[in-house]
Formats: sequence, structure tokens, C-alpha cells
Amino acid sequence: MFGQSWEQFGLGFLLSLVLALWAVFHVAQSERTRPFSKAVWIVVVLFIPFLGFLAWLFFGPRAQKQR
Repeated sequence: MFGQSWEQFGLGFLLSLVLALWAVFHVAQSERTRPFSKAVWIVVVLFIPFLGFLAWLFFGPRAQKQR
């Protein structure tokens, strides 16, 4: 822990935050998604930011439309 560069952690955190906020914004504005599904996706994306974003990207409502 000591001697590691905090800039690397900060950049990863910033990227994760931006992706999570982008996903939450799109989930909240989705008209096809039911309110309970929206709440579940938002909780997943906020509590597991990077992995939640990837899960939403691959398994979310838009992923169903693209297949």
C-alpha cells in the first residue's frame, strides 16, 4: 500500500464513476423498463460500479433489442 501511486486509483475511480453515472442516467430514462427493474439495475450499477456497468451493458434492456 505504501509507495503506490494514488493517481492510478484516482483514474480508475473516475472512469468507474463516469460509467456508472452514464448507466444510471440511461436506466432512469428508459421507457421500456418497469420501475422495479430500473431500481434493481440502479442499485447494481451503484454498488458494483464497473462490473455493474458491464452487466447492464450486456444484459440490460438494450442488449435484448440488439439480439
